[in-house]
Amino acid sequence: MANEKLSNKQSADFSNKVLAWFADHGRTDLPWQQNPTPYRVWISEIMLQQTQVTTVIPYFERFTARYKNVQALAQATEDEVLALWTGLGYYARGRNLLAAARMVVEEFNGEFPASTDALMQLPGVGRSTAGAILSLGFGQWAPILDGNVKRVLCRYRCVEGWSGKTTVQRYLWEISSALTPQHEAAAFNQAMMDLGATLCKRSKPECHRCPVARGCQALQSGSPTRWPEPKPKKAKPVKVTTMLLLADGAAVLLKRRPPSGIWGGLWSFPEFEDDSALHRYAGTLGQYRKTDVEHWDQVRHSFTHFDLHIRPVRIALKLGSGSRIMEADDTRWVDGELPGGCAAPVKKLLSRLTHGVLNT
Repeated sequence: MANEKLSNKQSADFSNKVLAWFADHGRTDLPWQQNPTPYRVWISEIMLQQTQVTTVIPYFERFTARYKNVQALAQATEDEVLALWTGLGYYARGRNLLAAARMVVEEFNGEFPASTDALMQLPGVGRSTAGAILSLGFGQWAPILDGNVKRVLCRYRCVEGWSGKTTVQRYLWEISSALTPQHEAAAFNQAMMDLGATLCKRSKPECHRCPVARGCQALQSGSPTRWPEPKPKKAKPVKVTTMLLLADGAAVLLKRRPPSGIWGGLWSFPEFEDDSALHRYAGTLGQYRKTDVEHWDQVRHSFTHFDLHIRPVRIALKLGSGSRIMEADDTRWVDGELPGGCAAPVKKLLSRLTHGVLNT
């Protein structure tokens, strides 16, 4: 790792070049750049975590149209928030968004706190997100270190090691802090995010257009894409679950998942470890024949830390007397509008299930 400190002259030269580039080529028409309040910056930053700008734009516009301020969001239910979040993935972000909104209203009198430490008390807000809120939303000096910025800095200084490692991360924060100018932090931070997203891309970086190419150590090495170093790979474990797609005519049985864990708080199909438990459960609700049971092709879904293999089993059921009475807050027979959000693979299975029911 090239851990020597940048001089004041080097830092000023870097930031001046980046700001000049941003004035001519930076993005200024993104929806969260219009009226950049702390609330709107916060929403955009949470949505942009591990998600591309083009994907986020329509979600941001729908979300801020529905919840125009933190007070409106704080009054929402988890089902309402997760329904709007469906398709963005990493659903803990949506749950944290609601929890943080309620915390801002209850503990900060409805105003976002204007310090890094206070902002980092909010669920889902780390140091970089806090820096973005302070600089872009409040106009204060604060460095950031999102994925795009990490990539630019790792290449510019040939930073060795995975950027998630504590010692590497500490050094990257030192660089980011040294480069961020005192009086134009908002423009600089937006410029750095744009630089990483549009020029210093993960693959095929456009180094010939980069305003700081002359000082970039990775470019000088001849292999700029070697940086940043990837996280050391480990074989991802595979988890298998059997989902019961239980249908009574056009009605489908859904269960709300526990608040923690994957797809926390979302609606899904009942899950079982094996077919025997599945059939025992279905038998308590109604009657069906062997010909009413269909084993669909396995569905695979990848998470950051493991792969999930879903075995869907569809059963056309004739409900027993009083079966609908068993409905509770976490179990619903749904015929039409969903009670809340559901994960993408579940939504696809649900679409196939209801389409098949309508065409039988």
